[in-house]
Amino acid sequence: MMALFNKTALKCSKLITEHYSTSFTLGIKTLDRRFHMPIYAIYGFVRYADEIVDTFHDYDKKTLLARFKHDTYQAIEEGISMNPILQAFQIIVREYNIERELIESFLKSMEMDLYFQDYDADGYNEYIYGSAEVVGLMCLRVFCEGNRNEFDRLCEPARKLGSAFQKVNFLRDLKSDFVDRGRTYFPGVNFNEFGCDMKQLIEEDIQRDFDDALKGIMALPRGAKLGVYLAYAYYQTLFNKIKQLPASRIQNERIRVPNPQKFALLAQTYVKFRLNVI
Repeated sequence: MMALFNKTALKCSKLITEHYSTSFTLGIKTLDRRFHMPIYAIYGFVRYADEIVDTFHDYDKKTLLARFKHDTYQAIEEGISMNPILQAFQIIVREYNIERELIESFLKSMEMDLYFQDYDADGYNEYIYGSAEVVGLMCLRVFCEGNRNEFDRLCEPARKLGSAFQKVNFLRDLKSDFVDRGRTYFPGVNFNEFGCDMKQLIEEDIQRDFDDALKGIMALPRGAKLGVYLAYAYYQTLFNKIKQLPASRIQNERIRVPNPQKFALLAQTYVKFRLNVI
């Protein structure tokens, strides 16, 4: 019956991913099947932690996050949790030897969202590492399936990809982060004075991350390459849309990639993959 319990827990993480993110769901579905449930489990864990600090405004976020953190470590130590999201996550942590340091850094960044509204350069880098880069490293642990040399070789590009994704999110959510949550992530940026020059500097930094990440994507195991490249293509497309718009548009609306365009990206990426272009 334990197998049924585990299967059900993993399916809960899959359901969360499908409901929260069309783009990541598409990316996961194009991974080799053996990677599906592990990546769903990672996404479900980070999604729910993020929901605590970003969404549950009518509740005591500090208490909720502290409880989630305690329950996470207890689940990993004991190898079981009645919270299906934590049960799924601890299965993957233990199976793929995901380091505690990565989990601690992620949860620390979630805590930072409770206390910080403006970030200096050090805080910005620490936040991005914990909130995004370590998620890429967790996924890389899965993709490398215990191959330490491969993990070490691809570690830096995985971090760059997570960094690029998060910085694009910051640009996309500039208005909601400032207006709804009072946050400004980019160091030295005043939301009310956000202009084209500052936007361009941020974009140049993001593009460098994308370029460095692509080199690693091309060297991923074949079973992981298509799905990760699709996520890269989606975010690069979103980023390209943002780059084409004036700073004033970014301040006043959330830029999106429509679902039909996402499916078109899927088709284009699949053809490239079959032709061994990627």
